This record gives sequence, structure tokens and C-alpha cells, in this order.
Amino acid sequence: MNITWLGHSCFRIEEDGRSVVCDPYAPSYVPGLDDIQVTADAVVCSHDHGDHNYAQAVTLSGKGMPFTHTPLSCWHDDTRGSQRGSNTISVFDLPSGLRAVHLGDLGHMPDEVTLQAMAKPDVLMIPVGGFFTIDAVMAKAVCDALQPKVIIAMHFRSDRFGYDVIAPVESFTALYAADCVKSFEGSRLTVTADTAPMVAVLTPALAKG
Repeated sequence: MNITWLGHSCFRIEEDGRSVVCDPYAPSYVPGLDDIQVTADAVVCSHDHGDHNYAQAVTLSGKGMPFTHTPLSCWHDDTRGSQRGSNTISVFDLPSGLRAVHLGDLGHMPDEVTLQAMAKPDVLMIPVGGFFTIDAVMAKAVCDALQPKVIIAMHFRSDRFGYDVIAPVESFTALYAADCVKSFEGSRLTVTADTAPMVAVLTPALAKG
């Protein structure tokens, strides 16, 4: 399984030439990121906000969803959607047997039924920046509950990209032992059944400059 971080919460998940894109953002919507132009077999959007729902950015092959996709309903906030509405978690089970989970703009600790439905993923794409989503401490609690092999941080800011009101990734990675955190110059990560556990910090493919 190859995971490419395009930026913000947008990822391309690929295996054996088939792919799905999660949460593409609208043009000029996320500071510091170029517009998305990508191809895939399918696109999923966790909720109807412009930094997550621009499906038009993805040119579809016409082959349809290549993986087993299980959507799980939750909330964009910790008040059952009264502030920011609903959110959908996507669980992808790939032909290789690997599982990838994209949490979208999760705003609360999922209930036990939802946690069980996505438990022990090989890859977990999780928001860590707070304000619009769970913050770093809650993200760590979600990871502790799910026990993913590879954690990929998303929805944070750096000095090059992201919204000023959300926290930098270091607020999350500081909660882990230094030898568990791996920073990558590139945007792509290959995960197999033999990949060692890690917290991965990728460089978004569409970061400007």
C-alpha cells in the first residue's frame, strides 16, 4: 500500500494500480498549498467543508471504488454536531489484507462501537491540530485506543502551510518517544505487513516553495 499526502487532510491511497483519494480541498482554500490535480478510481469526502469536499479536483478512471470501503458516522465537534455538523470516518480494507483508516475532521473521542469497527489499522490518518478537530492530546488518546501500526499526522500547520489557528505537528509528536517519530522529506510512504510501527510526518506533495 502506498500513501501519498497531498496536503491538509488529502491523501491518495494506492495498491496494485488502483487508488482512492480522501478529502480533496478546493482551489486556494488551504494556505501554502497548491491546487489539487490528481487521478484515481474513487474519491471520498468526510464532510461538506471546502477544505475537504472538492471532489472535482479528482479525475476519475470510471472503474469505481477499488477497495472495501466502510463509512462510519461521527461528529465534527464534541457537541454532537451542534457547532460544525457531522463527519464520516472511512475504513479501507485492501486486497493485500492491509487496512487504512482516514478520520476526516473527527471532533471527539469515538464511541466503543466505532472504535471496534476500525480497530488496529495498519495506517491511521489522524487530525492533530485542534481548533476545528481533536487536538494533539485527544489524538493520542484515539491512537492509544485503536493501536494502529503506522500513524500519519494530518490537519496541522507548519511555517509553510496550514491555518494559523491550528497547532503545529510537534504538539502531537512530542507525546511520543523520539525514536517512534519518523519525519520524511517526501510525501509518499509505502506500508507492508512488515513495516515497523511509527508516527510518520510526511511533507505534503503540494506544499508551495
